Amino acid sequence: MSESGKRSYVSTLRDAQARQTRRQVVAAAGRLFAGQGFAATTIEAIAAEAGVSRKTVFTSVGNKVALLKLAYDYAMAEDDEPVPMVERSGLQVVIAEPDPYQQMKLYAAFVTETGARTSALWLALRGAAEVDPEARELYTRWEQERLDSMRSGPVPVFVERGVLRPDVTPDEAAVIFWMLIDPALYHRLVLQAGWSAERFQSWLYEQFVNQVLIPRPAA
Repeated sequence: MSESGKRSYVSTLRDAQARQTRRQVVAAAGRLFAGQGFAATTIEAIAAEAGVSRKTVFTSVGNKVALLKLAYDYAMAEDDEPVPMVERSGLQVVIAEPDPYQQMKLYAAFVTETGARTSALWLALRGAAEVDPEARELYTRWEQERLDSMRSGPVPVFVERGVLRPDVTPDEAAVIFWMLIDPALYHRLVLQAGWSAERFQSWLYEQFVNQVLIPRPAA
């Protein structure tokens, strides 16, 4: 192997090791944040959980807010690939569905599945926003992005297809969706109230349809 080839191999190996360490640290942080919240989780505890040094936590990821952000991102996507959620298969299936009522059924399933993975971390972020300015900025930005995505995503399509309820404005519809897809809602109804995921998914679908869409036309 040439010297340049050796250097390339070593660099690739180091990159792979760094990525694995990063995953390990983020996974450890995610478990702790989900289990005990932001304030109670220390960098030292994350390092111990991940089996690395305190310095490695900072060099591989960063501070607690950076760790919480990545933990949520990884949980949402189920991997660390830099692919936007809207381009992933889960949402692509929803977007591609031509029937708006079936589309809402698929979306309810998607929200339920992601809620199971992210709701505890979302609550950790909401708690962090109360005590940390950086976390507050992240939480506020993500909330606004969720609302904006409803305004630019499903609602204009429903208006175009003529299936939006006449007594609901497009902005009201976006706000209803924004409220219903809040991960905290999954946490409250499933993890606190004891609903099954199946019941939550069915209820969510009914809310999507009944609150936003006109009654389904008879076949």
